Amino acid sequence: MEKKALTQAPIHDLIADRWSPRSFDPEFIIGDDDIHSLMEAARWAPSCRGEQPWKFVLFSKSDATMFSQALNCLSVSNQDWAMDAALLIITTTNRYYRHNDQENGYAHYDLGAASENICLQATSIGLAAHQMGGFSKDDARELAQVPENYDILSVIAVGRPLDLEHTREELKEREGAARNRLPLEEIFSVNKF
Repeated sequence: MEKKALTQAPIHDLIADRWSPRSFDPEFIIGDDDIHSLMEAARWAPSCRGEQPWKFVLFSKSDATMFSQALNCLSVSNQDWAMDAALLIITTTNRYYRHNDQENGYAHYDLGAASENICLQATSIGLAAHQMGGFSKDDARELAQVPENYDILSVIAVGRPLDLEHTREELKEREGAARNRLPLEEIFSVNKF
């Protein structure tokens, strides 16, 4: 399903086409080539000092047992739709610089950039990604064996989006709803806040 952004100024189609669906093809299994493409996009995101502090832990539906365990880390409302995704990605970032073990105040920002690259790359190859904050960080840390010096920030569901006509009834209203954003003039100012 397409839900192109209605913009007040021209933007690249890839950005306008990216959105966060909740309706995925439950039969779709993501292949290694697509996974590597998503991770390569993340690898080339900008980061402070080129640190690339992120580490992504992937759970593919091709391994049903581990995928199910990752799904159980999500809130119930997210489980209801993410169960149809092909891939769940736990996003993590090292709080400390590798070169001097000092705190990296930009690690979260850098992970956000890499995560957005994953979302844009998914869109570019005909897939979709939906980032979530509704999950148990403790459960995700235990499942993925994430070291304590890494913060866990989100889980990204990736899959092949469904057309509205093939979407489960309980999701149709949300999936079909118009996208909305604050007016452009409310998100920036010139020379002062």
